[in-house]
Amino acid sequence: MDAAKFRRELLEVQSELQRFAYKLTADKEEANDLLQETSLKALGNMDKYTPDTNFKGWVYTIMRNIFINNYRKEVRDQTFIDHTDNLYHLNQKQDFSDYITDNGYDGKEIYRVVHSLPRDYRIPFLMHISGFKYREIADRLHLPLGTVKSRIFFTRRQLQEMLKDFR
Repeated sequence: MDAAKFRRELLEVQSELQRFAYKLTADKEEANDLLQETSLKALGNMDKYTPDTNFKGWVYTIMRNIFINNYRKEVRDQTFIDHTDNLYHLNQKQDFSDYITDNGYDGKEIYRVVHSLPRDYRIPFLMHISGFKYREIADRLHLPLGTVKSRIFFTRRQLQEMLKDFR
């Protein structure tokens, strides 16, 4: 396919591409940007189009892929990853008021029971309920992953046993 015919076909599908872009973005300006970026990409890759195949489908695929890549980039740019060392929580007093549910347990009693546990079990458990993943706990405490999991499991079981009469 020669360049002139390619451009003509691209111009013929512009209105349909505009509607598709608006459907993807739900914003007129973003749809215009997506259409422009798609047209430029199609023109830049004219040599990759196989003549006598579905031109409209080829251009729609380009647009969809650009939209997906832009979306992923936007999500990635908005994701904040904190790389600081967060070991400060080890010495902080835990507030269990966030963990009080309708089960009748008192936060002070839970705090007392948790802090009566041996340090080797208490620290991983407190980190886990603070939102750390098992792997993060293992890395920060320099312990094997299995050890961390079993300590948290045994701590839960021990807490259930210690708090069963409290209700």
